[in-house]
Amino acid sequence: MDRLPKIALPAVFIIILLIILISKSAVTIGSGEAGVLYKTFGGGVVTDEAPLGEGFHIVAPWNRVFIYEVRRQELFEKMKVLSSNGLDIQLDASAWFKPEYNELGKLHQEIGDGYVQRILLPTIRSAARSVVGRYTPEQLYSSKRDAIQKEIFEETKKIIDNQHIVLDEILVRDVTLPPTIKDAIERKLRQEQESLEYEFRLEKADKEAQRQRIQAQGKADANKILSASLNDKILQDKGIEATLKLAESPNSKVVIVGSSKDGLPLILGNN
Repeated sequence: MDRLPKIALPAVFIIILLIILISKSAVTIGSGEAGVLYKTFGGGVVTDEAPLGEGFHIVAPWNRVFIYEVRRQELFEKMKVLSSNGLDIQLDASAWFKPEYNELGKLHQEIGDGYVQRILLPTIRSAARSVVGRYTPEQLYSSKRDAIQKEIFEETKKIIDNQHIVLDEILVRDVTLPPTIKDAIERKLRQEQESLEYEFRLEKADKEAQRQRIQAQGKADANKILSASLNDKILQDKGIEATLKLAESPNSKVVIVGSSKDGLPLILGNN
């Protein structure tokens, strides 16, 4: 019994050592993450193999694993930029991005886990200043927001294409102008809208007047044609037809043939 502790002591030491080694070697990579393996005695960052995927991994205790989020992320930024005429503009924009999964090792080796602050954010700021500087405040406020958004995306993407970053989209959330400039632009837009409405009313009134002139001319032409086609003989024939129809009526009447002013039958009724 006296020698039992002496025999158990090495076993306890080995168990403790194994626990330490396992705890140092075990790596758990969460959902939406990937790991970059760094081999201390094997050439450093592993760039020619796929990153470590989600789940539990055992690595040598002298190696290290750097974990990156690889799902889509959003970067929100408020920027002060200048318009084409030198006015201060505040631009609120968001970028959707993620690291290039199969190039995660190169990203870690060349840039590091601070790639958002080192590469992506400065590039977006530079592209935004370059693009916004081409437009006036009126264009930024009214009709050019979609164009600005597209141009910032294209310029940013062009720079970071070789930086192992995937840029999905850049969204311009808001464009804030100085209050005095904003008020002046809104007044100008209201005046332009009122002018367009006035022109529309004038055009509508002109078309209505033109329609009435055409309608009146048509009636005048019809009456002219009708008058030209009528003569005394036609009128007499029509009068005789009307007289015959009246004569067939059961109402009491007296018909005097050829006694009217135009030689047409004259009808005298009891009324």
